[in-house]
Amino acid sequence: MTLPSLTALGAWAELPFFAEDWPRIAEQLAADTRVVLPPAPQIFAALEHLQPSAVEVVILGQDPYPTPGHAHGYAFSAEPDVRPIPRSLVNIFNELDADLGASPQDPDLRFWADQGVLLLNSVLTVPAGCAHGHARLGWQRLTAQVLNRLSDRPRAYLLWGAHAQKAAAEVDPARNLKIETPHPSPLSARRGFFGSRPFSRVNDWLQGQGKPGIHWTKP
Repeated sequence: MTLPSLTALGAWAELPFFAEDWPRIAEQLAADTRVVLPPAPQIFAALEHLQPSAVEVVILGQDPYPTPGHAHGYAFSAEPDVRPIPRSLVNIFNELDADLGASPQDPDLRFWADQGVLLLNSVLTVPAGCAHGHARLGWQRLTAQVLNRLSDRPRAYLLWGAHAQKAAAEVDPARNLKIETPHPSPLSARRGFFGSRPFSRVNDWLQGQGKPGIHWTKP
């Protein structure tokens, strides 16, 4: 695979990960004979989209969709024309409908990123058809450093699933809004993701901080 450029990362490029860990991970990705998702130019798309100072909300997932054509560098999001919509995202949209009475028309969540929502996975790549197949590459070091970089002021964190909750264990719930629920996957959504009302709770918190809420349902 052709490795992504780091030139668009801005302030994120200053994280130690990119000097200390990325060269090794990049070498392993280049040596992987399987199809790696998302496509190389999109691996860091979520970070390229939002500089640290612009992040108001962090949604942390597990790893990218393993179905070719789905993952595009933003956790839980997919390109607008992807059908069927990934099942975890269907459940997210069902919760949005229950919480706010509407949901987006397609699976592209980049309009959330436009408003300051960092859609980050704790592992940024996956071999096609092999969910969590890159869990041991060391991506979690980047997640930890991103979260540490964002500890400079209060933010809202939606931590969906055990991997996300472990990654964000150091996020202070007294200073930040920290909503921890099961993953929206069909395997776990009914154990507490449904009914958690994360979207309205985030907006209530943001508005309490004197900031605008997120337009979750449409651009």
